[in-house]
Amino acid sequence: MKFIVSIALIALLSLAACLYLPWWTIAIVAFLVAALVPQNPASSFFSGFIALFLLWGYLAWYLSSNNDHLLAHRISLLILKMDSPALLIVVTALIGALVAGFAALSGSYLRKH
Repeated sequence: MKFIVSIALIALLSLAACLYLPWWTIAIVAFLVAALVPQNPASSFFSGFIALFLLWGYLAWYLSSNNDHLLAHRISLLILKMDSPALLIVVTALIGALVAGFAALSGSYLRKH
């Protein structure tokens, strides 16, 4: 139950924080939620990872689908050297997920000591 609550808290608070603050506030949110909700380090990492992977994946897909993935096609050609907007969305979600996962892991380790 703590795992699901942690995922929901990280996703909702990260969404709210990123509306007004820089993107890296997801790390602060994940760190604080992991420090306040007691879980083992692996669960904390995966709760942060899953929350941001789903959130950023959905947001990237939603924003990209509003313009028929026009910008995603061009950016994927520049960055990935292939025309794959879906892969660009997955890479975007993975970057956010890793940031939040490691921040949540750090918060969990802070709580243990």
